[in-house]
Amino acid sequence: MIGTDQSPAHRPFGARVKAFVALTKPRIIELLLITTVPVMFLAQQGVPDLTLVLLTCVGGYMSAGGANALNMYIDRDIDALMDRTSQRPLVTGMVSPRECLAFGITLAIASTLLFGLTVNWLSAWLALGALLFYVVVYTMILKRRTSQNIVWGGIAGCLPVLIGWSSVTNSMSWAPIILFLVMFFWTPPHYWPLSMKVKEDYARVGVPMLPVVASNKVVAKQIVIYSWVMVAVSLLLTPLGYTGWFYTSVALLAGGFWLWEAHGLQNRAKAEVTGAKLKEMRLFHWSITYVSLLFVAVAVDPFLR
Repeated sequence: MIGTDQSPAHRPFGARVKAFVALTKPRIIELLLITTVPVMFLAQQGVPDLTLVLLTCVGGYMSAGGANALNMYIDRDIDALMDRTSQRPLVTGMVSPRECLAFGITLAIASTLLFGLTVNWLSAWLALGALLFYVVVYTMILKRRTSQNIVWGGIAGCLPVLIGWSSVTNSMSWAPIILFLVMFFWTPPHYWPLSMKVKEDYARVGVPMLPVVASNKVVAKQIVIYSWVMVAVSLLLTPLGYTGWFYTSVALLAGGFWLWEAHGLQNRAKAEVTGAKLKEMRLFHWSITYVSLLFVAVAVDPFLR
């Protein structure tokens, strides 16, 4: 228990600021912005208005940051018991639960108004929908009840693609829907390798991530299936006329290497390799590189057609 003299309000100011920033999970938001901004270039078929890009990024950061803060508020009980989350601000006492809740709600309201008043209301509702889906559907309903939690809960992380497109066009099209599906099928094989690495953490707190309730063989097979579908969907943009040779080349090369890694993980799982030799984190790290390369190609392709 934190004493009165050691309450969050009495912590050093710099440490407190750092803790509030940590509530937003900046590293995760970086990935969300990587999928938002390039789609704006695709929607514009060139360079979008830079003020619009800035406002979309700020609004997106605030919205996702609010969702992440509310996620930490809800999960503070299990975060205290897991090694990978033991240094989060609510666990260390740097931020109180009440402060975290108020911070998350404030960011949610402010981001929605920022989007609506400076970008457009379609983007505002999409951002609010992503926030509510992550907090309510994933964190409150799915996460502790089903091994399919990350499959359907991952929808929240796919919506920034739609937000990027709508911020430019104030409408929808097949291009962002295809990229939404790419991210939908990307999320499980991105997250399951990490879950394989820390499955004991999840098992300890009763969160039924797939690697907790299924063998490595089963998880690896699911990773391969999702990976093939993801790569196939990523190639639909070109025949539909949204992208050209550059995007297609990157999608094929990056997707091919992804499949190589996914099948390598499956082969090691079939051979019942465990521990460090399973090398599950190789696919996790490549998944971040893959999505970065793919969306950079999305942004560059309009200039090469």
